[in-house]
Amino acid sequence: MKTKISMTRRTAIVAAVAAAALSLSACGGASGSGDAAAGDIKKLNIIVPANPGGGWDQTGRAMQADLTANKQVGSANVVNIGGAGGTNGLAKLATEKDPNTLMVMGYVMVGSVETNNSASRLEDTTPIARLTEEPLVIVVPASSPYQSIGDLVADIKAKGKGVAVTGGSAGGADHILIGQILKAQGIGADSLNYIGYSGGGESLAALLGNKVQAGISGVGEYAEQVKAGKVRALAVSGPVEAPALPGVKPLKDQGIDVVLTNWRGVVAPGSIDEAQAKKLTELATELNKSEAWTKTLKDNNWDNAFLAGDEFKTFLTEDIATVKTTLTEIGLVK
Repeated sequence: MKTKISMTRRTAIVAAVAAAALSLSACGGASGSGDAAAGDIKKLNIIVPANPGGGWDQTGRAMQADLTANKQVGSANVVNIGGAGGTNGLAKLATEKDPNTLMVMGYVMVGSVETNNSASRLEDTTPIARLTEEPLVIVVPASSPYQSIGDLVADIKAKGKGVAVTGGSAGGADHILIGQILKAQGIGADSLNYIGYSGGGESLAALLGNKVQAGISGVGEYAEQVKAGKVRALAVSGPVEAPALPGVKPLKDQGIDVVLTNWRGVVAPGSIDEAQAKKLTELATELNKSEAWTKTLKDNNWDNAFLAGDEFKTFLTEDIATVKTTLTEIGLVK
């Protein structure tokens, strides 16, 4: 009888050990399979609210590449939804049911929500993280007679809408920048002929095709064209020279008291709960710490401007208020 009891106990112990080993093995498999240590996200959806070729698209695809390379997610799918300054993509996010969804956005969208009178608003999303910022650059075709930002501004003052300036969608950073430049020089908003495109590739094509007289975009989007001699840079909008464009002076060093940098970040559907928001915030935080993302920032001439969670929410709330004021001052909204 004693022997029988001993064998029963031994069997129970062996079974318990086997079960524990199987449990640990399963956990190890989940961690090592690329299902994301930062939240076990097997598939992440990334909405890029613009056509291919621009800064939002570059950001979304860089995230896709680095998150999968880091094995933070099993897979990441990028979907482009262009138009209306990103508010078409914002409308899609408002109805998104999958909590594992991020939408690339930034300063441009803050403005376009106002100028497009969008029914979907950033206040209704879940702020996750601000990722990057970069100065803008004002360029002209290589054959342009403008040799300085002063030449361009003087011609706008003389010809008004006879001088066309292109950039991203209406109400975005590019549009606001040229509006602020003209305002600083005492030129009314009614003199501005701004032609906006939802993708950086389209605005660049218009510029290279001499369909417009000047273009504005992020330094990272135009730097290679400047270096190749296809366009000439007149000024950058940051407080100092941009490392990617040495020798190109900031606006403020050329007598125009304007400083503006374009930031980009990610938000999630407003319907997700606190735990889901935490999981996505941790995902963005781990991405920001990674060697892959550090290299991505350097390769694209993006400055690290990381803010997460409540800090990003506070920043976004303040930025929305500031942009509303600026858009009213330069006549883009009433």
